[in-house]
Formats: sequence, C-alpha cells, structure tokens
Amino acid sequence: MKSSKQKRGEIDAKQRKAEEWRRLQAQRAAEQRRLREYKIALARGEVPVVTSELAPSNSYSIPDFVERGTYRPEPFVCKDCGVAEVWTPLQQKWWYETAKGDVFTTAVRCRACRTRERARKTAARRVHLEGLARKKSPAS
Repeated sequence: MKSSKQKRGEIDAKQRKAEEWRRLQAQRAAEQRRLREYKIALARGEVPVVTSELAPSNSYSIPDFVERGTYRPEPFVCKDCGVAEVWTPLQQKWWYETAKGDVFTTAVRCRACRTRERARKTAARRVHLEGLARKKSPAS
C-alpha cells in the first residue's frame, strides 16, 4: 500500500515527464518549420547568413536577417537621386560579413551616388589638408 505522499510524487513525476515530452515535440516541430522555411528561402535565391562572420554588436535585439538566417533582396530608394534600387543578398553578405558593417545599417545610396559622394568627400579632404599645409608653412 502506498501513502498519499508517494502517489502524489508519482503523479507529479508522470506530469513532469509528459510536459517535458510536449516541450521536446514543440521544439522539434519549430526546428523542422525553420529548416523548411530556410530551404524554401535558399531556393528563392536568398543567401545564408554566417553569424560567426558578423561584426560584434552591442545591442539586445537581433536583426531580421539573422533571425531569418538568410539575406533577401531589400528594396530601397536612393536618398540623393530618388531612384528605386534593390540591395541584393550578395551585396548584403559582403557588407555585413566581409566589410564588417554594422548589422543595423542598410543601403541608402545607389552605386552612382555612392561614387559621387566618395569623390566629393575626397575633394573636400584634399582642400582641407591643403589649407592646413598653407597655414603651417608660413609659421615655420
């Protein structure tokens, strides 16, 4: 004959085991769903994310592409000329993983405007440095 305490212990153990089994089943189903979505994304031409190659970020949140596991084409409008462009998955992979760009940045300029902006900054830097050189040389 078992005491009430022993019976309650057995019932609790059985319930814990059932809860653990349900939790594992839910985890497996979620993992299968993620894997299926990942395979579909790769078939659509999206590029997988290598999270170990991303630059460290001091944030509590996770970017969408990391959560998804793939880079997908991202449309944007150039802030200089207003042309609608698409930031391709391969360009995103290069920016985030090779160039180590911040994971919360996105494309804002088309290629032509980026080149023009780079030339403008180079010219401004050159003019600034020439001015500093002129300022230093008479004082010497």
